[in-house]
Amino acid sequence: MSARSTAYSVGESSTWTKWIAAVLVIGYALVAMIPLVWIGMTGFKSPPDSIAYPPKVFFEPTLEGYVNLFTTRSRQTDEYIESLGPPETWYDELVRERNMVITGPSRFADRYKNSIVIGFGSTFLAVFLGTLAAYGFSRFKVPLKDDLLFFILSTRMMPPIAVAIPIFLMYRELGLSDTALGMILLYTAVNLSLAVWLLKGFVDEIPREYEEAAVVDGYTRFQAFYKVVLPQMRSGIAATAIFCLIFAWNEYAFALLLTSGEAQTAPPFIPIIIGEGGLDWPAVAAGTTVFLLPVVIFTVLLRNQLLRGITFGAIRK
Repeated sequence: MSARSTAYSVGESSTWTKWIAAVLVIGYALVAMIPLVWIGMTGFKSPPDSIAYPPKVFFEPTLEGYVNLFTTRSRQTDEYIESLGPPETWYDELVRERNMVITGPSRFADRYKNSIVIGFGSTFLAVFLGTLAAYGFSRFKVPLKDDLLFFILSTRMMPPIAVAIPIFLMYRELGLSDTALGMILLYTAVNLSLAVWLLKGFVDEIPREYEEAAVVDGYTRFQAFYKVVLPQMRSGIAATAIFCLIFAWNEYAFALLLTSGEAQTAPPFIPIIIGEGGLDWPAVAAGTTVFLLPVVIFTVLLRNQLLRGITFGAIRK
């Protein structure tokens, strides 16, 4: 009698396992996307529809939330609005339906620009300095290397509120309060520990023999780093840049404490978008949607490098 083998390969999953995993992943993705989809929908609702109970899933879309986000308005009497004549633009018509007139642009565009400058500026500095520091820790004999790496990591353990007051006093003395430069330096310092630790792991995975061969071919140490090591680190650099940008882009506590006007970013500004008669939820949702776009676009552009960076070094040959 011949025995039929029922053994399965360790490296290959069964069909049912793949289906179950696919259902779990798709279900998790749908649940995670519900808040984002709802925020995007709320941005196209009218103020009454945004606070309707039960919540409206089907509604007549309008751009009133985006108009309120990018403009400032004032309520006027019917006689004054009639004296202005017919509305010149579609957004004037939207505003006048609420017995209001546009008095000028809002401050959201300036706050949004500050977020872009500070977020991407601090991300570039953190990744640039972190790459150099990680390479030095990985390739050179640094005295007290382990102690220094632990000290660098320990700066990430402190809650921001623990150092908020000393930083506020220091920035006031140095004239860095409410400046883009001050926020870039602060976010760079906070993100640097994360960048060093992440990138050091990527540098450790790159064989030293590549650099030694480049040096034998006549390259200097810097040329070997720039032409040999750096291209192989691009996946790690992309992953680190995304994590650093997410922190700098979403940071709220320091932005609220250290900025008030000139360098204020979008996170402290979005919650104070107040409309006539209460909180303008469509404008808040529109601001949140617009605020999410740069990070989403940046992540999508680097998604291939991000996946490689997360799994780098997981499989050894």
